[in-house]
Amino acid sequence: MLLWAVLALPAVTADRLGMNEPRPLWQQLAGLAVLAAAAALSRRQPLASFALTAALGLAATPALFSVSYGPALGVFAVLLGLRAPRSRPAVTAFVAVALVGTARIALVGVDPPPEWLVLTGTLLFGCVFPWLCGRYWRQSRALAEAGWLKAARLEDEQRHAEERARLRERARIAQDMHDSLGHELSLLALRAAALQVSPGLATDHRAAAADLRAAAADATDHLHRIIGVLREDDEPVPLAPAGESVRQLVARAAESGLPVRWEEPSDTTAAEAPEPGGVTAHLLHRVVREALTNAARHAPGAPVVVAVRNHAHGTTVTVTNGPATQEATATRGGSGLLGLRAAVTSVGGDFRAGPHGEGFRVRAYVPAQRPTTSARQPAGSPAGTLTAVTAPFTRARRRVALGLGAAAGAGVVLVGAAFGWYAYTETHSVLTPAAYAKLRPGTPYDEVAPVLPDREAHDPPTDRAPAPPAGAHCRYYRASGELLVSIDHFRLCFDTPGRQGRLISKDVVPGVGRPDPDREESTENGGPTR
Repeated sequence: MLLWAVLALPAVTADRLGMNEPRPLWQQLAGLAVLAAAAALSRRQPLASFALTAALGLAATPALFSVSYGPALGVFAVLLGLRAPRSRPAVTAFVAVALVGTARIALVGVDPPPEWLVLTGTLLFGCVFPWLCGRYWRQSRALAEAGWLKAARLEDEQRHAEERARLRERARIAQDMHDSLGHELSLLALRAAALQVSPGLATDHRAAAADLRAAAADATDHLHRIIGVLREDDEPVPLAPAGESVRQLVARAAESGLPVRWEEPSDTTAAEAPEPGGVTAHLLHRVVREALTNAARHAPGAPVVVAVRNHAHGTTVTVTNGPATQEATATRGGSGLLGLRAAVTSVGGDFRAGPHGEGFRVRAYVPAQRPTTSARQPAGSPAGTLTAVTAPFTRARRRVALGLGAAAGAGVVLVGAAFGWYAYTETHSVLTPAAYAKLRPGTPYDEVAPVLPDREAHDPPTDRAPAPPAGAHCRYYRASGELLVSIDHFRLCFDTPGRQGRLISKDVVPGVGRPDPDREESTENGGPTR
């Protein structure tokens, strides 16, 4: 009701303010009824609302635009773009309105060129452009909704990713604690075993050393069962550098009593060692630490050999132990080797572990890793999330804005071209009043032709002109070059259509609504002139 009241206000007041030609009361009431039907259908059937308003505008004036119904036409065009999901029916409606308006102008138009220009301008700037604005508004709302939904989804994903990262970090810390503490406890048990068999030790001291060794072995087993269950097989290798190199690790294990030795590489031209603190160095340290821990736990007393070979594209480490010379403490099998295999293969390396002769061998090849830096924002960071959300919407808005600009530009070019052609044809069909005054009936066409313009008026006011002489062939010319207004026309009538004819009459046809108080009516050769 409010929409109808607002749109009906111009239709009611335009006639009273003198902006339209007076219309009968029944026409005004019919127009208000059509506007009421269009307002009622605007939500569910926006295309029908626009079609009703366009039909009302064409019924009121062939040029489509009127002060009474022009605002309603633009409003329903905006609602059509805002509420109609598809664009093809709207384009079809615009083409139909243009065709019907052109046909009405050709049939009942008073001055077709200006009326067609008004029709084109109204269709472009009063229908198409508001419709595009409505579609832009619709897409902006849809994009905003999609953006908020995507932002909420990304926030949920980021929250879940942070939770997973937290859990994985806890698992990594537990894994490092298990590996490092297990290694230290194994070395502690090894020192206790060496103290137990040392000569000159009292019996009670030997028993205490044996209890210490057993307690260290039990602590290692408990540590494995409590913390080792948190180990993630697919856990990426942390980039934190190890506190010591592989050589230092082997030396510390040897000082603790483990029969381990470092085997120097025989190839003196080997490639450089991996960079300390890098992924390769940390993985090598982790492999050797786990292998030494397993050797001390499962093969006590067995000699261990650690060999590292540097290659052009990576590093190979081999840890080999012989058969056990002492009785091993019963412990549960761990997942340390499985974790090492996953860590090594995740960086493109190769990991092998299995029996070797009477002992066991662990061999790992780790390719050289180049540190990479990127200036881009992480995917989970706020800036990365904002960019991921706004980038596609910005491109979509840019496409819509380009569409609006293209439509407006096409309308301007079309209207400009039409107006240019109209101006050209009208200004080249002007017969000056001075030249017209010199023309005399009976003058041959060859003498009249030099003062005639290149073109004839293509919209002659034949309905306002007096009846031509019988059998005459008349031509119409404009009296001035004024555009978009009704002006006087000159009519010249010849007795034959060809160049052999003679001028038999000339007349002035005044423009619509132009007063003519100062001109005296006379007759030359039976033809009325002014």
